[in-house]
Amino acid sequence: MIIYHIVKPEIWEQFKDENEYEAESLQTENFIHCSYRNQLEDVLARYYSNAGKVLILHINPHYLNSDLVAEPSTAGEIYPHIYGAINKSAIVDIEERDV
Repeated sequence: MIIYHIVKPEIWEQFKDENEYEAESLQTENFIHCSYRNQLEDVLARYYSNAGKVLILHINPHYLNSDLVAEPSTAGEIYPHIYGAINKSAIVDIEERDV
């Protein structure tokens, strides 16, 4: 099963030469927000409708070095949260999308 993390290209660019990626939420909330495939379109519409371009990181949780926890978030729906940085070896694809 693949999970997904949405990031703006200018943020991703800051981590292009690093072995790990850290979203701002890791500092502010102690985890990185992710989505399951069936949640992706709603998350894009809810939080990124005016973003222009985004990158969608396709993450294989079996390759993560950090802990993955499925827990309630928006409206009590269960979302995957990564408690730590995302090692780039866990990112199996990067999809560019206009929103």
